[in-house]
Amino acid sequence: MQQAADFLDESLALSELIAPLSDTDYLQGTAFKGWTIDMVLRHLHFWNTAALLSVKDEAAFRALVSGLTDALREGVLTDHEDAYFEGLSGRALREDWLAMADRTADVFALTDPSQRLQWVGPSMSARSSITARLMETWAHGQEVYDQLGVVRENSDRIRNIVVLGVNTYGWTFANRKLPAPGPMPFLSLTAPSGEIWTYGEEQDDERIAGRAEEFCQVVTQVRNVADTSLSVSGKTAQSWMAQAQCFAGPPQPPPAVGTRKTRTA
Repeated sequence: MQQAADFLDESLALSELIAPLSDTDYLQGTAFKGWTIDMVLRHLHFWNTAALLSVKDEAAFRALVSGLTDALREGVLTDHEDAYFEGLSGRALREDWLAMADRTADVFALTDPSQRLQWVGPSMSARSSITARLMETWAHGQEVYDQLGVVRENSDRIRNIVVLGVNTYGWTFANRKLPAPGPMPFLSLTAPSGEIWTYGEEQDDERIAGRAEEFCQVVTQVRNVADTSLSVSGKTAQSWMAQAQCFAGPPQPPPAVGTRKTRTA
């Protein structure tokens, strides 16, 4: 699956970004819930491990995720992830995380994209699973780029996240127990390469246009739509962008205006 290669490339990009950091640097907090860079990597590492086990060893997968419901309810998921890796931190954590990402990509590259895999909640296809890993790596990577004051140079592999954002249009509303207004607003997005990506039915009154990476930032909730240059026209389009959520779990509000941005010295 191309998504497996894209996931690995995104992991490699994040790895290159943090390669110069000292062990102490990994302890600095980010704008996402105060998570440190260590916490970001442990979170990605844990769920990459879960994805790999969902393909290779279902019993081990079930054992890994047992108790997560309590951890999520009690708000101690990061403590659970820290305990699993026995406090692995800094450069050693980076090496371990990257090795697991590489193994996960290799396994998914040879997996039937339509194979159903267990997960926390409903099962999903292998293609959806590795796309979710790409999305999480990209989204949680953003707080690291922001904290280090680096503007990320995206590639067209973010199209996977655009598609995920489009496919979860209905989910955004259903997750909030609201009917999804139809049809979905028309999207006209400019890819990092300059190509134009369009989705939905052409409409003049319900339309979202702009840079694809900013659409990805909104649906992954790493930016408030007001902090982007997206052109959002129409009541439905505005409602979607105000609460878009392409990831699973209970409804989450987007970050407050001005709170998520590239850090400056």
